[in-house]
Amino acid sequence: MKKIHTILIILSFLVLFSVGCVKMALRISPTLIHGFTQTFFEECDLDLAKQSLPSNLKLMEGLLKNDPDNRQLLTSLCMGFTGYAMLFLADDDPERASRLYFRARNYGLRTIGRNAFKLKGAGFKKDVIQREMQAYGKKDIGALFWTAISWNAWISLNLDKPAVLAQLGVAQECLKRVLEIQPDYFHGMAYIMMGSIYSIMPVALGGKAGLAKTYFEKAIDVSHGKLLLAQYYAAKHYAVRVQDKKLFLKLAKEVESTPPDGLKEVCLINAVMKKKMKQLMEISEDLFF
Repeated sequence: MKKIHTILIILSFLVLFSVGCVKMALRISPTLIHGFTQTFFEECDLDLAKQSLPSNLKLMEGLLKNDPDNRQLLTSLCMGFTGYAMLFLADDDPERASRLYFRARNYGLRTIGRNAFKLKGAGFKKDVIQREMQAYGKKDIGALFWTAISWNAWISLNLDKPAVLAQLGVAQECLKRVLEIQPDYFHGMAYIMMGSIYSIMPVALGGKAGLAKTYFEKAIDVSHGKLLLAQYYAAKHYAVRVQDKKLFLKLAKEVESTPPDGLKEVCLINAVMKKKMKQLMEISEDLFF
């Protein structure tokens, strides 16, 4: 992480001297920024990650001003703002998390380019949306995935707003397309988001507890139980909804007993989920009746 931070500092100095230099540096090293976000999720120290990510994201936004069509920067900003909001803000400051999810979604839509305009112009007819989604393939998986995650997360925090809720169909189809292209992408996180959506949505708006359970089971299977986000969301959203305390305690035990570095590339996510599950356990008696 220190290496990536140092390189980003060097690039920031280049901004002062030449826009062309920045573009050249970024184009010559296309995996540089992607490596930064990967390193972020590998960080197991919660305080270090929480303190360092905002400044690095602002630095990346500065670089983007000099290379506004850089897909690596756009995707990484979508990923970074989504991760920061999900891990550090969603529970304690949902309004700010909502703003950052929306910011992340917009970066994601910019990444997928002209196809995004077709998608937004598809209206809310399911068949039209599904047809437009076929334009996305494996080359778009990273951008489509993080756009879908940020979009659905933003909607989940704004279920009381009809204009936001109206976008759920498009956002869900993005997730479904990710699952069609590469269901194990990022250890099956698209399954986790689908499970969460079907858990938190009221039945009248499409919520389906049985389908939510299926998605969570698939997510846990894909990561072999090592991406603890699946167990935490399954406990918080599904088990509480169906009032299955036995399942809740089982999932909590799995989170407690699984080391965060079981999947090195998501150590930060796992460390946060272990902390959140401990907090959830402290109020578990109020969650079940």
